[in-house]
Amino acid sequence: MDLTVKFFLTLYFSVASILFLYGVHAYLMTFLFARSRREPALGTPTVPDLPRVTVQLPIYNEYYVVRRLLTAAFTLDYPRDRLEIQVLDDSTDDTSDIVRRMVGEARAEGLNVHHVCRGSRAGFKAGALREGLRTSTGTLIAIFDADFVPPRDFLRRTIPYFEDPSIGMVQTRWGHLNEDYSVLTRGQAIALDGHFLIEQTARHRSGCFISFNGTAGVWRRSCIEDAGNWQEDTLTEDLDLSYRAQLRSWRFVFLPDVVCPAELPSELNALKRQQFRWAKGSAQTMRKILPILMRAPLPRRVKAQAFVHLTVHFVYPLMLLLCVCAVPLIGIPEKYPQYESFFRASTIFALAGFGHPILYACSQRVLHRTSWRRRLLYLPVIIAGSMGIAINNSRGIFEGMLGKRSDFERTPKYGLRSRSDHWRGKRYHVPFSALTLIELAFAAYVFWGIDRAIRAESYVTLPFLVLYGAGFLYFGSLSLFQTAFLRAPRLGVTSPLASALDPPAAGGRLASDTLHAE
Repeated sequence: MDLTVKFFLTLYFSVASILFLYGVHAYLMTFLFARSRREPALGTPTVPDLPRVTVQLPIYNEYYVVRRLLTAAFTLDYPRDRLEIQVLDDSTDDTSDIVRRMVGEARAEGLNVHHVCRGSRAGFKAGALREGLRTSTGTLIAIFDADFVPPRDFLRRTIPYFEDPSIGMVQTRWGHLNEDYSVLTRGQAIALDGHFLIEQTARHRSGCFISFNGTAGVWRRSCIEDAGNWQEDTLTEDLDLSYRAQLRSWRFVFLPDVVCPAELPSELNALKRQQFRWAKGSAQTMRKILPILMRAPLPRRVKAQAFVHLTVHFVYPLMLLLCVCAVPLIGIPEKYPQYESFFRASTIFALAGFGHPILYACSQRVLHRTSWRRRLLYLPVIIAGSMGIAINNSRGIFEGMLGKRSDFERTPKYGLRSRSDHWRGKRYHVPFSALTLIELAFAAYVFWGIDRAIRAESYVTLPFLVLYGAGFLYFGSLSLFQTAFLRAPRLGVTSPLASALDPPAAGGRLASDTLHAE
């Protein structure tokens, strides 16, 4: 047998085996969640004397959503003499004018709210939170990103858990303001439901580490300070601080029944930016935290769960490698019958490794008892999407592992709710990336492999390749069309494909001040 073929076959089997283990972990999370549902729900403790709370709102150029955020924050149900609100504003556009006006009106009504402008973005979000903490007066710190809308009773439902002095952070579940906006937002909503409802609940109830998700949570001030405060040496300062705090023996609480809704990215290039930041930040945090974690006096199951949690984004380069290996091996079972069982076992490993669709299905069944079957139709879209975004996220992983520093580039938000709303003609668009061309090249490579498989009547990898091809084609073509066509209505350029991929525009002139949001 040719040495090249042996190399690809061995690599294919090795990668498929690792992906299988991550898939098994998803099955384990689903099992632990199902078991936790038989346990009594967490009761809400009572606090005889409500503590002083500081609400921090870190923002940067949030023209379309800042009014919505401040309105929700200013109407939180909590005693005014024990509530402080900090608007941590690093904006460089007229967002600051909106904030200044609304803060002035709120202060005139007796609300203790401060408009904090640093004059620079040093440390980005971590720097803003750290600066705000320095002058804050609350013993508890609630944090909301600009695209979130905290419900009025948020503090009333979370603060009581801090009656236990060992609790350092309380995280709530994310909801979705624009879930029904498009196929893209529906897929994101289902994936996030799986993470929050299943994974966070399973880890929390089984005594393992969980993470603060950057927003919609409350910290104990002394916990932040004891763990070393916010640090900007990773792009996921929330994950970093979460692990440092839990390694200092602070306990975290996850509340699946307290929901804080937020706006999902409706533009594919914005979603790519968000996912890139999460992937790169997780790799940076893994490099920083994992050596300390492995030496810590923790139970093996806690270390194992934490290892998977910190390394889960590595499935993306593994998926790419599996795709690259699969095409040259087409027809091998027929040409070399002695390796047929080996090749088929590898492929079954790869296919069986997709345990996350089961996890997602479980979350939808729990959250949507009457419509969950219809929602399962989106699972192939989510699987293909996880493959399509693999190139984008793999770049983040490689940069994080190589120690390449980059700015914190936030995800643009446009205040979208219904399908009649649109991001076209608004500010803050993500610029075109040459990575899109690589996605299209991978799509061509995979479809060439599909053609080879059909001609060779080698069907064992065909479903696998179809999902890869669909994912790369969707991500590459939609990114291209949203950049070249959907942002240029003045040019009179129209495309049937573009119309099919996105909701109709609400009208309006194309903004000439498209910004690169960092």
